[in-house]
Amino acid sequence: MSGLLFTQCDAALAAAGTLVEAARKALRAHLVKDGRLDRKLMQQYQFEAHGFSWLATYVETLRETLNWARTLDRDGKFGELEELILRVGFGEYLAQIMGGIPMSQGEIIRPRDMWVPEDKIAAFATTEVQTLIREGNTAANREKIARLVEHSLDSGAFGNLGLDDMYEMIRDQFRRFANEEVMPHAHHWHEKDDYIPMEIIEKMSEMGVFGLTIPEEYGGSGLGKTSMCIVSEELSRGYIGVGSLGTRSEIAAELIMGGGTEDQKKYWLPKIATGEILPTAVFTEPNTGSDLGSLKTRAVRDGDVYKITGNKTWITHAARADVMTLLARTNPNEPGYKGLSMFLAEKQRGTDETPFPSEGMTGGEIEVLGYRGMKEFELGFDNFEVKAENLLGGEEGKGFKQLMTTFESARIQTAARALGVAQNALELGLRYALERIQFGQPIFNFPRVHGKIALAVVEIMMTRQLTYHAARQKDEDKRCDLEAGMAKLLGARVAWSTADNALQIHGGNGYALEYPISRVLCDARILNIFEGAAEIQADVIARRLLG
Repeated sequence: MSGLLFTQCDAALAAAGTLVEAARKALRAHLVKDGRLDRKLMQQYQFEAHGFSWLATYVETLRETLNWARTLDRDGKFGELEELILRVGFGEYLAQIMGGIPMSQGEIIRPRDMWVPEDKIAAFATTEVQTLIREGNTAANREKIARLVEHSLDSGAFGNLGLDDMYEMIRDQFRRFANEEVMPHAHHWHEKDDYIPMEIIEKMSEMGVFGLTIPEEYGGSGLGKTSMCIVSEELSRGYIGVGSLGTRSEIAAELIMGGGTEDQKKYWLPKIATGEILPTAVFTEPNTGSDLGSLKTRAVRDGDVYKITGNKTWITHAARADVMTLLARTNPNEPGYKGLSMFLAEKQRGTDETPFPSEGMTGGEIEVLGYRGMKEFELGFDNFEVKAENLLGGEEGKGFKQLMTTFESARIQTAARALGVAQNALELGLRYALERIQFGQPIFNFPRVHGKIALAVVEIMMTRQLTYHAARQKDEDKRCDLEAGMAKLLGARVAWSTADNALQIHGGNGYALEYPISRVLCDARILNIFEGAAEIQADVIARRLLG
């Protein structure tokens, strides 16, 4: 049976690939001027261009899902659940490619919207595509998936992830930590808008979270991005704030490893790896958002120090941090990105009473719906001093280029955090559906309840395989900004839809603050915004594919 299914999936992928090329050709005919993508035309036809990013992301997701299934089959691990995930996933995504992909709740992209000719659309509907759509995401298959995962809450077995023994060991270790140390307290931290306790951070440090991908010569574990994905997912399944603690260290370490001097690496990386210092990223400014080329914060050299003046916003964990990776303009005469430099700006760790004790620095908390536990801040700098030796790489004007080297890892990790949030929502929805009795039976038995559970199982696994693929590419030193962006784009949507559906399963109780799903919904919403909003992410993908 799997041989026939794989053959059908191969043929469907080929048809989908042909459709992507037809869309690419049609879009380029409208967006290219004088041999180059025209920025104004990209803006004018943003809906169409971004829709192409979603189309390409779907096809890449199907490809990696099929690769996952084939690998399991080769190893004798392709069971009934895995086959159903493949069948339902292909059936649903092919149907959406043909009938409309939801870029957001109110934005549906169809091949005709991208000027794909009618004959090319008709050619996509091959026998194999129609068979997979007809026999894929059926009510019977959804119920089979739901029944197979009905007792998976304790084991966390929602399908074979395709990991080797080492990765499974890492996953089990951090799943236990999340279950025992994080989940019992996460909702309380959220409700009280409390910091994640330092005891948790210390335990994470002991487990090697902050030095996971730092080379052993600098005090880290020397593991790759795939390990980072697994750890980030399991910690974020417990609480997104806990999963995101590692992001601060990951970004700082990546910046230093990629752009720092040898002295900077030797000094900072061991301290980050052990958790001795907690970093935070200080990039965004009011009114700039994703437009980093418009940053106005100034850094002026004065002897052995730089004096920083300006404002930053949406700075996570700023009060508790010991060092800031701070992006500022060192050359006001250089427009855009060229005049930016990156600093390793030391600061005093704050307390609740005095959150920002360092001279020349002030801050105020931004109250937020979710993503709590570290707190968000607006920061002001007035001749805040940074040692000149803490200019990253020792050379001005390299800041944006240095930051760009972190984008792949940051987006892979954000996709992993999204997976963790989605998995948490799935498990909360499943537990409630099994426990809630209505009309004399668990509501899990109703098709529109267990159907939501089943599709979440499918989409989470598909997104996970896309994310793992991006991580493997990074581990092999291959360019993966496209794959990382796709994983982040899809992962954020899957986290939100899974959380929304899990809340729907809870009914009115889901809207009550006492139920954890209310928190998870708020946490899921931020994933479509930070590390590049979905619209920015789709734009980046489109430029890569259409350029």
